[in-house]
Amino acid sequence: MVSGKVKVITKNGIHLRLASELVKAANSFRSEIMIAKDSQEVNAKSILGVAGLGAEVGSELFIKAEGDDEKEALEYLIGLVESDFQKEKER
Repeated sequence: MVSGKVKVITKNGIHLRLASELVKAANSFRSEIMIAKDSQEVNAKSILGVAGLGAEVGSELFIKAEGDDEKEALEYLIGLVESDFQKEKER
C-alpha cells in the first residue's frame, strides 16, 4: 500500500465534473484506491463518494492505493489534482 496527500488548488474545488474526471482516472487502474478528506474516507472509483467529499479549494486530500499498479495510480491521481485537472487532458 502507498499513500500521499495533495492540496486542492482548483478555484471552485472538486465539483461534480472534476469528481467525474477523478473517478474516471481512478477506474483506469486495477488497484483499490481510497480518498479521504478530514475524517471521511471514500472509494475513489465512486462518483457519489468523491463528489460527497465536498473538497473545496485549500482542502487537503489523502489518497491511498493498494494493488498491482498502486504506485502509478497514486502518482497519477496526485498529479491530476496538483495540475488543476490539466493532466487528464494530456492522458
